[in-house]
Amino acid sequence: MLISIDQVLTKTEVAQFRAELDTADWEDGARTAGTLAKAVKHNQQLQDGSALATRLGQHILRRLAATPLFVSAALPRTIYPPKFNRYADGGEYGAHVDSALMFLPDASRQMRTDLSATLFLAEPEEYEGGVLEVEGPFGVQQVKLAAGDMVLYPSSSLHRVTPVTRGARIASFFWIESLVQDETERTLLFDLDQSVQQFTPLVALGDARLVQLTGVYHNLLRRWSKP
Repeated sequence: MLISIDQVLTKTEVAQFRAELDTADWEDGARTAGTLAKAVKHNQQLQDGSALATRLGQHILRRLAATPLFVSAALPRTIYPPKFNRYADGGEYGAHVDSALMFLPDASRQMRTDLSATLFLAEPEEYEGGVLEVEGPFGVQQVKLAAGDMVLYPSSSLHRVTPVTRGARIASFFWIESLVQDETERTLLFDLDQSVQQFTPLVALGDARLVQLTGVYHNLLRRWSKP
C-alpha cells in the first residue's frame, strides 16, 4: 500500500526548514550506505545527530503525531529519527530495498522497518528528475509530491530515486516499525478505520452501527498487533 499524505508540513514550515537546509553542510550520502547500496547511492545527507537534523526531525515527529492519516496508515510503534538528503548534479539512488532491521541512533535496540517515508521539502518545479519509483504488485508507481507532502510505502519494496538533472531535490526520510507487522492486515485496518471516520459524521455518536464498526476495528487491532 502506497499512501500520500498532504501537508504534513505547512508551506511556512517548509520555508523555515529550507532557510536552514539550503545553507547547511551536507556530506556524501554513501558514508551511511550499506555494502551493496554504496554502489548505487549518489546523494548528500545532513550529518546524523547534528543539532540541525535533530531539531528539524523532532519537529517532524510532533507534526506526525498530530496527523490522523499517518497514525491510521502506519499504526506506529517506533519511528526512526528523521534524516535529510539532497540530490543535485545528476545525483540518484539506484534500485534497492531498505534494511529489514536498524539500530536506533542510541544503539539501545533494533527496530524492524515495516514502512518507509519520504517527506518532500522542495517543490516539483524546483528540480528535474528526482522521481521516487516504487515497485509493487501492480507495477512501478512514480512519486514526486509538493513540498510538505509525504509518501508512505512498504520498506520491502524495491525502489529508486531517478537522477536529478536540474536544481536540487531536498527531502526528509525515515522508517516506521508498525504495531501491525503484516501489510495485508495493516491495510485492512486502515480501510476499516477510514470507513469508520467517513461514517461517523453521518450518524449520531451512539448509533449501534457505528459502535459495532468501531468494536470490530479495535478487536482486529487487538488480535493483530504485536506486543
